Amino acid sequence: MKIARETLQFILEVCKSSAPLEFAGMLSARGDIITEVVVVPGTESSDESAVMELFMLPNIHTVGSVHSHPSGNITPSGADLELFSKKGIVHIIAGAPFDSGSWKCYDKDGVQVKLEVVDYEFKEENDFESGE
Repeated sequence: MKIARETLQFILEVCKSSAPLEFAGMLSARGDIITEVVVVPGTESSDESAVMELFMLPNIHTVGSVHSHPSGNITPSGADLELFSKKGIVHIIAGAPFDSGSWKCYDKDGVQVKLEVVDYEFKEENDFESGE
């Protein structure tokens, strides 16, 4: 699995702007490249946690989760490991100062894995053709 550079930059920026509250979302991919962050309706954030109401997740295929630890400690908690084991195959934790060196990726068992950052060309998607 890989992640688009722009998607990672978006994650780091939204985590930074959410601090001191935690940010949480789900990850969506095109092929083997993570390209989108899905914000789950009803997510509640505090300075200690972010709780996603996964039953509110739109009918979108997700490959994992992303959330922040504003404290800077990017080691998964027990609650993180529980989520990892239930939903998806890759999970990103970003911590302060929310830069290119302050995030890690974990698998469903909480083992740190390498997530390659790649350049990805985002293309406009037309859901329907114009009748003109």
